[in-house]
Amino acid sequence: MSCVQARVGYEPLANVRWYKKLQARLVGHGSESYERKVHVYKERLFGSLRGRILEVGAGGGINLRHLDPGVEYVGLEPNEYSLLELRKRAQARGLAHADAVLGAAEQLPFDDRSFDAVFCSLVFCTVHDVESGLAEIRRVLKPGGRFAFVEHVGAPKGTALRRIQRGIRPVWEVLGDGCHPDRDTAAAIRAAGFDRVDLEELRLHLPVVGTHIAGQAWKAAH
Repeated sequence: MSCVQARVGYEPLANVRWYKKLQARLVGHGSESYERKVHVYKERLFGSLRGRILEVGAGGGINLRHLDPGVEYVGLEPNEYSLLELRKRAQARGLAHADAVLGAAEQLPFDDRSFDAVFCSLVFCTVHDVESGLAEIRRVLKPGGRFAFVEHVGAPKGTALRRIQRGIRPVWEVLGDGCHPDRDTAAAIRAAGFDRVDLEELRLHLPVVGTHIAGQAWKAAH
């Protein structure tokens, strides 16, 4: 899976048709090598979700394999060229209820308190406004609802890897459709107003973006 899933638009390429088609193809196929590295975390976090659930930045549906078939699934994706593949995979997965919607994290086209859970993977590295995206997730969650995530994040400040991430970011943003390899998504989630946040820091064997977090956050029950 690549870091291109929930992008509102990265100039000058994100709105160019050939580029969007290319990114849709890359996201649709994903990376099985990467998926093997994060499989245990996705199975535990995404596989435990129940009820009506929203995936933000669903891409071509690579995460559908982890979901319980009984969930009511809605996949949100900003690249219209990914929606067809997403719908095909949802049907092949045999989900009881599934829908694919065009949209972005910063402005979710759903009512308040409309989902039991929200999840995403490799999304908040590319979102324009992280705070707005997280606030939108809290808004659409029902009281007591859960937000599950697996994201790559910036390495600890002062480390050599963080300096590399910061130095390579201008090129990485262009090649990765606006991906920020040094973004502190963990701090943003902790500051987003959730009632409780549980996450663990991971170090995967990957160049540049091996620092990850996996976890979940709960909206207050009242």
